[in-house]
Amino acid sequence: MPDGRGGTVVIGIGNILFRDEGVGIYAAKYLEENYDFSPAVEIVDGGTLGFKLMGYYQNYDKVIILDTLSIEDTPGSVYNLPSKELMGLGAYRNTAHEVEVVEMLEICSLLEKMAEVNVIGMVPRDIECVDISLTPEAEAALPAMVAETVRELERAGIEAAPRRGRSLEEILRAYNAPTMERFGTGDSFHR
Repeated sequence: MPDGRGGTVVIGIGNILFRDEGVGIYAAKYLEENYDFSPAVEIVDGGTLGFKLMGYYQNYDKVIILDTLSIEDTPGSVYNLPSKELMGLGAYRNTAHEVEVVEMLEICSLLEKMAEVNVIGMVPRDIECVDISLTPEAEAALPAMVAETVRELERAGIEAAPRRGRSLEEILRAYNAPTMERFGTGDSFHR
């Protein structure tokens, strides 16, 4: 949880149970496993934090949110939107956590202190099917999402040094193993 120390935080947002909705979580995990940052960057699995994001917006100097971006474009397209641009995108608000991200930005923009916030989002193919795997479009575009996050961190004066960690496939498998054991690996279904 935020402790008021400033600095930079990258927050992966989403729900891994609904296919591409988990792309922000996987991108954050990939960054954590495959990069060293100087100065240090906190990386958070934000799940569907929603309103709890307010503390991050107020207690850090720079916040990067990794998430889906529900806009009309080709699935897998990656955008880097500063908070002011995001607040103007009414169509972005298609999932509960997308609504909460924007609402917290709007509330915090009225307060005395607010971090510089960017949302690096990917247009999803499928966020309705209950399936813990990414669609081929999202999996293929995840490296572009990670690369854009690294560029945004570098623009903020943070050095990102790649290191040999786990591949995306290994991360997906390891991250989802407990979920697969609990719910089985049967066919996906629609909610």
